[in-house]
Amino acid sequence: MDSRLPHQRISKELPFQNGWEAERTHPDAPPRYSKSESRGKPSLDFLNEASPLLSPQRRDDDESPIASGTPADELDILDGEEQAKSKSHWYLFVLTLSIGGLQIAWATEISNGSPYLLSLGLSKSILAIVWIIGPLSGVIVQPYIGIRSDNCRNRFGKRKPFMVGGAAATLISFLALAWTREIVHGLLGLFGADPESQFVKVASICFAIGWVCLLDVSINTVQAGIRAFIVDNAPTHQQEDANAWAGVILGIGSISGYLSGYVNLPKILPFFGNTQFKVLSVITCIALGGTVLISCTFVTERDPRHDAPPSAEEIGVIAFFKQTYKSARRLSPQIRKVCEVQFFNWIGWFPFLFYITTYIGQLHVNPIFRANPDMSPAEIDEAWESATRVGSFALLVFAVTSFLSNMLLPFLVVPTYHAPSSRTDAPAHRSGNHPTTPSGTPLPMSASMTSFFPPPPDEASHSRLARLLSLLQIPWLTLRRAWFLSHLLFALCMGLTFFIATPLAATILAGVVGLSWALSLWAPFALISAEISKRDAQARKTGGVNDDQAGVVLGLHNVAISAPQILATLVSSAIFRVAQKGRGEPGDDSVGWVMRFGGLAALVAAYMTTRLREERADREAKGKENGVIERRGSDSV
Repeated sequence: MDSRLPHQRISKELPFQNGWEAERTHPDAPPRYSKSESRGKPSLDFLNEASPLLSPQRRDDDESPIASGTPADELDILDGEEQAKSKSHWYLFVLTLSIGGLQIAWATEISNGSPYLLSLGLSKSILAIVWIIGPLSGVIVQPYIGIRSDNCRNRFGKRKPFMVGGAAATLISFLALAWTREIVHGLLGLFGADPESQFVKVASICFAIGWVCLLDVSINTVQAGIRAFIVDNAPTHQQEDANAWAGVILGIGSISGYLSGYVNLPKILPFFGNTQFKVLSVITCIALGGTVLISCTFVTERDPRHDAPPSAEEIGVIAFFKQTYKSARRLSPQIRKVCEVQFFNWIGWFPFLFYITTYIGQLHVNPIFRANPDMSPAEIDEAWESATRVGSFALLVFAVTSFLSNMLLPFLVVPTYHAPSSRTDAPAHRSGNHPTTPSGTPLPMSASMTSFFPPPPDEASHSRLARLLSLLQIPWLTLRRAWFLSHLLFALCMGLTFFIATPLAATILAGVVGLSWALSLWAPFALISAEISKRDAQARKTGGVNDDQAGVVLGLHNVAISAPQILATLVSSAIFRVAQKGRGEPGDDSVGWVMRFGGLAALVAAYMTTRLREERADREAKGKENGVIERRGSDSV
């Protein structure tokens, strides 16, 4: 049995070229290079992780089965042929399935948490403070869990212990929160407390707030584990595909959450509880627990015990903040720029996601309040209840549009990476069977794009299917450019709120914004995941440790998402204080101004996106230097 670590084992069957020898005389012996090759840059042509902009080269030596054309230092180094293979669409579906259960948990807390806490007697001022716990826990918990999971050497894997532990804590928190009244009344009733007394009411509120805090911490724990789990188990060339699948499943979870608001769940599922929130909590527990169980059961993590040992330094509170600061300083320029974009991006998204229902509801009640200026408080509440349903329908349209966009966009956007070619693929490369752009450059398919369809019976059918699907791709539309355009679309839609006066127009606007939301769920995670995956693979190949492991990097990325939500909350509060009118007065446009502020932030995010490195363009430039490809246009957006 071979006792060497994975990064020390190199299969004799791998097609080493340009100075790499096919066999080693000793397992730990360093590679020998030809005189024509620099020691610092061994050829990695066998990975064939070529840019879509590079035409495959023909070898002068016909015995070489692999087409070349991509500089070695631009490729991610995979630690074996098995890791370089493309995963099926079913694998990617199972890998990302758990994020759907997580989204249902988020949707349940956000959409039904506020009405439930208000029903316990919580005031709106305290409720606003309670909901800041979510972003705050995201700022602290996810980086901490990321560091802990990166250093985990459990035989079950790096991420699974945190996914399972976080999911279990989430299930307990939901059930305890939903049955707060029964638990508190039962416990205090043992001491003769009156269930209707003020003391029991305050105790119920405190009990519920405590479980909300634990719920936010546990949800952030399982989210940190799931996101890193996806990065670790998808090949570099399929990171965009994996995150596209995650976006699709997130869309399904959102639609499921919003649809549940229209159904009388206690009437349909009375055995789950006698209130809407109780039934939703049970459904959430089943969804999250089931999806995490499926992902952890059918996806096998690489054994982290084969990795280099983690730092022996104990991660205490002070050490955690020091390590987080050091990790932030070590971030690669590409990942740092994505985080900068996300900071401004989420300043824009926070007002829309939290206040779009109120904005559309205000448009619905404006004519009612103008026609009836002397409405009673009960009549005002009834009008706003109807308005809330109208706003919830707009969110459903928003979720459906986002879901459909997540399904379609991977076919339109040219992938940054494509699957490495095997020996059997070489004849197809040399015979010109790959689809090309009008300029003659091969237009590769996303690694899993053709996996949406049944496998063709022969190579010719596969080539025809690839050519047909390639017609859907827009050659200039890279993922970075698509994300840039989504910021502009969002800013334009927020500016159009100056001219919108009806709920129907606002609902259509929310549907259009769903396209931008789809890219916000896909692009940043795909860009960061590909960068992490390349660095992890290089570290495993050399036997070193990657400072930019998935856990800590995604934790820092979540800081860039959570921190601006706190800032946006403070700015929104200031705008509300200046512009808000009374509850029963028509023409309150305070939410509109908050959303327009978000549109300005989106313009800043669009500018920051132009500073991101275009991976494909960088490789094109490298190819020009090596004389591999013809001269093309510039990389401007």
